[in-house]
Amino acid sequence: MEYGSAGGGSGGGGGDHDSSDPQRRKKRYHRHTAHQIQKLESMFKEYPHPDEKQRLQLSRELGLAPRQIKFWFQNRRTQMKAQHERADNSTLRAENDKIRCENIAIREALKNIICPSCGAPPVAEDSYFDEQKLRIENAQLKEELDRVSSIAAKYIGRPISQLPPVQPVHISSLDLSMGNFGGQGLGGPSLDIDLDLIPTNSNLAFQPPGISDMDKSFMTDVAANAMEELLRLLQTNEPLWMKSSTDGRDVLNLDSHQRIFPRAMGHLKNPNVRIESSRDSGVVIMNGVALVDMFMDSNKWVESFPTIVSVAKTIEVISSGMLGSHSGSLQLMYEELQVLSPLVPSREFCILRLPSGCLIQDMPNGYSKVTWVEHVEIEDKAPTHQLYRDLIHSGMAFGAERWLATLQRMCERVACQMVSGSSTRDLGGIIPSPEGKRSMMKLGQRMVSSFCSSISTSTSHRWSTLSGLHDAGVRITLHKNTDPGQPNGVVLSAATTFSLPVSPQNVFNFFKDEKTRPQWDVLSSGNAVQEVAHIANGSHPGNCISVLRAYNTSQNNMLILQESCIDSSGSLVVYCPVDLPAINIAMSGEDPSYIPLLPSGFTISPDGYPDQGDGASTSSNTQGSMARSSGSLITVAFQILVSSLPSAKLNLESVNTVNSLIGTTVQQIKAALSCPGS
Repeated sequence: MEYGSAGGGSGGGGGDHDSSDPQRRKKRYHRHTAHQIQKLESMFKEYPHPDEKQRLQLSRELGLAPRQIKFWFQNRRTQMKAQHERADNSTLRAENDKIRCENIAIREALKNIICPSCGAPPVAEDSYFDEQKLRIENAQLKEELDRVSSIAAKYIGRPISQLPPVQPVHISSLDLSMGNFGGQGLGGPSLDIDLDLIPTNSNLAFQPPGISDMDKSFMTDVAANAMEELLRLLQTNEPLWMKSSTDGRDVLNLDSHQRIFPRAMGHLKNPNVRIESSRDSGVVIMNGVALVDMFMDSNKWVESFPTIVSVAKTIEVISSGMLGSHSGSLQLMYEELQVLSPLVPSREFCILRLPSGCLIQDMPNGYSKVTWVEHVEIEDKAPTHQLYRDLIHSGMAFGAERWLATLQRMCERVACQMVSGSSTRDLGGIIPSPEGKRSMMKLGQRMVSSFCSSISTSTSHRWSTLSGLHDAGVRITLHKNTDPGQPNGVVLSAATTFSLPVSPQNVFNFFKDEKTRPQWDVLSSGNAVQEVAHIANGSHPGNCISVLRAYNTSQNNMLILQESCIDSSGSLVVYCPVDLPAINIAMSGEDPSYIPLLPSGFTISPDGYPDQGDGASTSSNTQGSMARSSGSLITVAFQILVSSLPSAKLNLESVNTVNSLIGTTVQQIKAALSCPGS
């Protein structure tokens, strides 16, 4: 990274001189030609913040040093900001004068009014109370100004008094009180930044704030400063990052971080705020351009991380970037992040995203090496549930390892979807073509996304707790389905989470194995199932889609579609009954978008306790949190169609049915895994 001072010699030329030479100490000035100024001004109108590639191109075209180009744009931005401020000040002074005149006119008019009832003049307000009211309002405004100043200084990196005055961001819509420089990317050896801004309005995703040009300029400056910090976090080891002695993970040294990146007005920091920081790296089966396209599209962002991102929406495009690429682009996005359990509240963020943030390096074989950083300040609005306290406070629940492991698994899934034939084990000859395989994989992906959405704690879901099962209880929520890919009517979702002293890998194997399914599947009535089709969608044998047929049942036209997913951060098994004609539609390669799905299933997470080495068998294919943990957190979730009428109300019978279904399932799982007293 290049650093410079405006006082240095920018006129180019010149060899090595003694620093004591008085001629050397004099400032050198370079007057640009009219052509150079015209070209620079034209470039500034389109790209006020040119990247290094654009600066080098201008340098070659105009015969100027890159440093001169850089300093010219810095000075031009400062001039532009000053012009805007002068114009704003003039406008405000005019408005202030107008209001003052109106105020005087109103006061004069008030002197002459009379009461229409008694004809007497009005009683004047007590000047003491009027003054006190103004003092209170003034104190509130000063407190708000101090808060905004401290927030702005925190991200700019120096006290606000050293900055030129700018129009504040609309605090009613955005609160810059917390930041996360984490996890998204750019093609090539480049970066991607997420500056997370916690919204004060939980419906911000659907009520975009008004963003002025001054707001955009402020956000651009914040993002530029945040990127410098992120570069250090990505590329520096000690003393910023230390290796954990227990599990070998990268742990941020907070003292070193504070020394390198001092926060202004740090004494005002909320004592209830805690910091979660993590870093991880790995190889991803996707090139950098495709990854950037995935990260910059809010819809693809949700599709790629359905187990983590429950909601994502682009609020505003701050900068569209270069034509034909995302270079130089900056977006304001809203997202909600989740852990797949109704016990863990979702995290809401407003993020500034530009293609710089996780480091993505293209490899010769078409893969990418990705380095991911999560650095978040979190203020929990409610105490973390005891079951998830260790997992969340260790940073594993929302950390870089989980993001990267999910990205690797989803990219493997995309790669398998593009491969024809070799990854399909069709036991009954019922998947005739590669198109049929891709259609089945799309159906499975939609089923998993629907399942994750059904147990989300997003602001659109309101969970109620039923008592009686255990400390966590059974949580239920009701919603109306109108989407073509789901049964129309009122759907009751129910879920509960419990812990078991069994490794996550062994729990996953138990749920996935069709031979042990009768031990936990209450609806199968103890009947065995047979796998009639199998589609691999990852390198781990547990990542696959299965079509199951139940033996000895009266419903011979019903099959079970099941997808299982596992990576180093956790796993899930999702299934759904689908009738035979619908399965035939998907297997023939037709569009499966309108096949109704109402999935149920299980999520398995490590409990956050380190493995004590009890000898329990785990798969060598699984590493990370799954392999390090000796216990599991299991969420069981069911969905039932209460009524096909959208106006139907929830009845006690449906509640009792789903409560009994979950209770029996949990008991059978504990009995089968020899943990009846857990």
